[in-house]
Amino acid sequence: MTLTPDEILKQLQQRQFAPVYFLQGEEPYYIDLVADLLEKHVLPEHEKGFNQVVIYGKDTDVTGILGQAKRFPMMAERSVVLVKEAQAVADLEAEKSWPFLEAYLKNPLQSTVLVFCYKHKTLDARRKLGKLLSGDKKEPAPAGTVLMTSKKLYDNQVAPWLSQYVRSKNQQITPQATIMLSEYIGAELGRLTNEVDKMLLNLLPGQAIDEDLVQRMVGISKEYNIFELQSALVRRDVLKANRILLYFEANPKNNPLIPNLTLLFNFFARLLALHQSPNPSEADWLKMGLRFPIQRKDYQTGLKVFDFHRTRDIVHLIRRADAQSKGIDSGSMTDGEILRELIWLILHPVPLHAVLGE
Repeated sequence: MTLTPDEILKQLQQRQFAPVYFLQGEEPYYIDLVADLLEKHVLPEHEKGFNQVVIYGKDTDVTGILGQAKRFPMMAERSVVLVKEAQAVADLEAEKSWPFLEAYLKNPLQSTVLVFCYKHKTLDARRKLGKLLSGDKKEPAPAGTVLMTSKKLYDNQVAPWLSQYVRSKNQQITPQATIMLSEYIGAELGRLTNEVDKMLLNLLPGQAIDEDLVQRMVGISKEYNIFELQSALVRRDVLKANRILLYFEANPKNNPLIPNLTLLFNFFARLLALHQSPNPSEADWLKMGLRFPIQRKDYQTGLKVFDFHRTRDIVHLIRRADAQSKGIDSGSMTDGEILRELIWLILHPVPLHAVLGE
């Protein structure tokens, strides 16, 4: 049976537990969330000592896992077996283990809650275990097994997800704060929720998460950050851009090069896509993940300042800087020098072929 994270969470709130959970996917947030709830709430605290086992994939095999799963609970209704880092179980998809694993999955011990945490990847749907758990018309998935696949969010899904997460905590977040967090942290949901949860602890009654709180608690300078640098570039404000560069060079730990290049690349890649629609519709903006008018301001200015060909060249320049940051054709350049050269090239329309030496 394939369920979404929300469907599983709803069942857990109603204390409906399946005999087997296989939690897989590239996004570890929901895998950790479901596994944590099962670990904490299936058994009362006094029953966990004898009836709850946590094992790690690199330290076990299928035989060991099934041996634990087949044990009856001691003076309790259920037992729980959590297999963390299950992707590291060497023989999980091995042919020699398959008959035993298949037999258990098709007829699991009803008093055991067996949980596989298979992170950062998914099972190969063409192999036996993937086929069995996914099911099809010929052979439905085992009734007692729940399969959950946790997918990475696309960039344009992060801001709506963040807004919904804050609302689920009965709190509010301003559009500007949503933009800053979703752009600065991106689709790392675990890190994103950790930062939000820290801010929620510091909110006064009736206070919303705003730009000032994000800057103070996430460590983003109010005046000297990558978003202000983007604005300076589209306004062609050379003085402001250089002040920000000086700040970045003086505070390299808080302003690492590669994340800043990623944010600059995302900005100009979106700008390049928007050039395909001279008059972007609401659907075009939403497709880019730009829900709020305040997000669109720099893009609207950028469309006027950088034409299609110049924007395309800037994307190439950012890729070049990314390669330099990894030691390719950078010589002895420091991270600060790589970023400084990139910003100079963005602000001064040097032909791309001259930069690349073609």
